[in-house]
Amino acid sequence: MSRPNILIVMADQLAPHFTGAYGHPLVRTPAMDALAERGARFDAAYCHSPICAPARFTMLAGQPVSAIGAWDNAAEFPASVPTLAHYLLLAGYRTILSGKMHFVGPDQLHGFGERLTTDIYPADFAWTPNWDDPHTRIGKWYHNMDSLAEAGQALATYQIDYDEEVGFAAVRRLYDLARDPDERPFFMVASFIHPHDPYVARPEWWDLYDHGDIDLPEPLAGDAMDPHTRRIRRGIEADTVGYTEGQCRNARRAYYANTSYFDSWVGRLTEVLNETGRRDDTVVIATSDHGDMLGDRGMFFKFSFFERSARVPLIMAGPGVANTTVHNVCSHLDVLPTLLDIAADGAAWPELGASIAGRSLWELATGGTDTVDETTGEYTAEMTSHPMFMIRRGRHKYIGCDADPPLLYDVESDPDERHNLADDPGCAALAGAFAAETAQRWDSGAIREQVLHSQRSRRVLHAASPSGGTHSWDFSPERDAANEYVRNHMDWAEAGPRSRFPRLA
Repeated sequence: MSRPNILIVMADQLAPHFTGAYGHPLVRTPAMDALAERGARFDAAYCHSPICAPARFTMLAGQPVSAIGAWDNAAEFPASVPTLAHYLLLAGYRTILSGKMHFVGPDQLHGFGERLTTDIYPADFAWTPNWDDPHTRIGKWYHNMDSLAEAGQALATYQIDYDEEVGFAAVRRLYDLARDPDERPFFMVASFIHPHDPYVARPEWWDLYDHGDIDLPEPLAGDAMDPHTRRIRRGIEADTVGYTEGQCRNARRAYYANTSYFDSWVGRLTEVLNETGRRDDTVVIATSDHGDMLGDRGMFFKFSFFERSARVPLIMAGPGVANTTVHNVCSHLDVLPTLLDIAADGAAWPELGASIAGRSLWELATGGTDTVDETTGEYTAEMTSHPMFMIRRGRHKYIGCDADPPLLYDVESDPDERHNLADDPGCAALAGAFAAETAQRWDSGAIREQVLHSQRSRRVLHAASPSGGTHSWDFSPERDAANEYVRNHMDWAEAGPRSRFPRLA
């Protein structure tokens, strides 16, 4: 096979800061460690938008939020937007999705020729924010402190149920691909929900960690909090219901446990590649949609451009990938062109149906250099009333929003982002240049009007579609049970050898 297979194993809400692969002294991630030990670890990778659906849509499309209307977790992902799955289909790949992708709208495939499981979250407009009334909590689906009050261990949860199904389906499909005489390369995404809250872990993962060893975030004084942090704390009820130190420790312990659980699926899937002889012709990529503040700045979950919310792990291993650490700033916008380079194997890309915002990381992954050291981000979801923009270039990160004072951090000397340089006289020129660039890149007022129009339309549509009253967009996997295992129209003596791997001589 000249072109490699591609396997993306994706977590949900996993910040690289809380993995052994990125240096956390406590969290055990042996499978991700093993990928990094034989591959490329990207140390400054970001999601484009720190919330589930927009992060995923922008990664698949290689286009920013404002280009495709990926405003929030209830924004429709238009079927007319080309995705990396479409391009890989054109390049001759089989495209397979197992697990979460949070597609909203009637198109639940977006270029994936096979989808093995349903999604875990709704595909309709139910979770539409309301910028016309931004100070009112939407209690039905806003994150809140229940995730901390209920943190701990359990034998089963809906998230455990889901990830067991996702992992089983992905493993089984990898075996099917090995048994299949079809020699086309495959592109598979196995996308898990852990370690996303609720912070609840099975005992075998919970028991990996000693309660007294769990590290706690450094406190941040209330008067040092920026307006968006205060909005998030109010939205998730951290400043009203609140949480105790014990609850914070429980949440972090369960998060670490579920990170190890997710890592076990990375290990299982790579083990199957080994077993089926596919390790040396498969590029494996481990990443997440976004991170989790996990108590930093008094916040949990995501929604902001601070490091633990917006940074993602990005580890790549496989044929052609060098054993290297990449310090260049990059983002999920770069995944699409990177995969096109992998799939092209030196040939031309398929014709693009839309301009893309990112650049290929393949040169960096294979041990080369790149002068580009920057990326951008956009956030237009809940707990704000105006678009928020981020520019990360070199060591500096700038965050701008019409409703808030600007934020500027040197993330190399100040990785916890405690010192806002935007008002520092010594950084006035730098802050001014970033502000001017933000105004030039984005028409904030026009984008806000687009967001408001979309929200108002979707609220009307959702109100006109009472539960159970219309056809659901939620994906229901097709299953041809009449042709599974052994059936009456099959030769029993042929069914066994056909499904066996390795094949009998």
